[in-house]
Amino acid sequence: MAYYLSPRFLEKMAVHITKNYLKLPQVKIPLILGVHGRKGEGKTFQCELVYERMGIEVVHISGGELESPDAGDPARLIRLRYREAAELVRVRGKMAVLMINDIDAGAGRFDALTQYTVNTQLVNNTLMNIADNPTNVQLPGSYDENEIQRVPIILTGNDLSTLYAPLIRDGRMEKFYWEPDRSDRIGIVGGIFEPDGLSQSDINTLVDTFPNQAIDFFGAVRAQIYNEQIRDFIYSVGLENVSRSVVNTTTPPSFRKPDFSLSHLLEVGDRLVREQRRVSDMRLANEYNRVLSAGASSAPSSDSFYRAYNPNDNPAAAEGATSGDAARASGNGNGGSCPMPDSSQSTYSPTPPVYAPTPSPSHSSTLPPDLRQQINAILSQGYRLGIEHVDKRRFQTNAWQSGPAISGQDAATASAAVERCLGDYAQDYVRLIGIDPKTKQRVMEQIIQRPGR
Repeated sequence: MAYYLSPRFLEKMAVHITKNYLKLPQVKIPLILGVHGRKGEGKTFQCELVYERMGIEVVHISGGELESPDAGDPARLIRLRYREAAELVRVRGKMAVLMINDIDAGAGRFDALTQYTVNTQLVNNTLMNIADNPTNVQLPGSYDENEIQRVPIILTGNDLSTLYAPLIRDGRMEKFYWEPDRSDRIGIVGGIFEPDGLSQSDINTLVDTFPNQAIDFFGAVRAQIYNEQIRDFIYSVGLENVSRSVVNTTTPPSFRKPDFSLSHLLEVGDRLVREQRRVSDMRLANEYNRVLSAGASSAPSSDSFYRAYNPNDNPAAAEGATSGDAARASGNGNGGSCPMPDSSQSTYSPTPPVYAPTPSPSHSSTLPPDLRQQINAILSQGYRLGIEHVDKRRFQTNAWQSGPAISGQDAATASAAVERCLGDYAQDYVRLIGIDPKTKQRVMEQIIQRPGR
């Protein structure tokens, strides 16, 4: 099976790895490359294809290894694996990298409820130390005065802003946001279904039918195709004989090629989307867990956990924010409150424009009075406004897209911007969101327009 390797991904990885093995005069080269993006887009798999293409040795660390009952073990593990990668370069004469998968899951802080341990602190500090001194990495309790080979470090994760901010500064880490465009998606999906004989037009139709799904969705569709044959096999041998028919048998079962017609693939894809929708709609965790149902009210008002520096933050505007509970009291709409950023925000949309209209003194708003009052209440507490929209078809999958940002804290200006958005997306569902600029959390979501009403 010939898998697709994105030229953009290959170029970024190849340049970073090669640059770290060159001695460029008076050039500070970041040791770490952070590959981030939304879940299921094939970040790790694309990395593996690059390593195979370039003949690079890889030493792996999982994000799950970055915690331990014993303080200091994960930090020591990072140093040990780094030195192991350097030894591979010396012994085998080939380039090597240290790869840490899902770094944000192991060492990130997503909210104030995430436990912060000594190991989390030591992991961040160890990576900072290695990035600053890549040829002088010592193990605890010993010291080797001989320099070791510099080895680039590749990190993968969904949200690098959950890491310690000094670790991800530009001098230590180079960031690469992996967002496959349509041509990348068609190439990757074409590689997945290459053994099945799908035409190029079928691949294009399949990708365009599910534009908001991650790459792993299409792999799951292909795997689901075999369910019918496996079900028939189970009933043909009998449930009580399945174990002896598939485990330690000299005649393993064989299956004929399933039906990979486009209509069948679309049917299976729609079934998976419906299951996703059920998970999204149920939200049973909010019902069963009192901490989650309390939402962001349990989060402290100050920045007590790490966030990446954002120069667009307006501390003066955030001074007006008193508490998350007050925001919820003024913004309890149809959408309810959401303590964390919504994963259904559009990833494939380009950066939206910023609406900052200046209404004339004679402008009369057509917004309902209760909506204008709600906008004024949100802005008066120092929160920011945002707009999301979705068409009728994608509304069923909760695939909201980010609308234009609303700048300014003036209620009249913001109301005019919201009114303009409603006109631009007259045939879409539109919802208004309130965002705490300090905690980067949503304090309110409410659908303010439904098509046909």
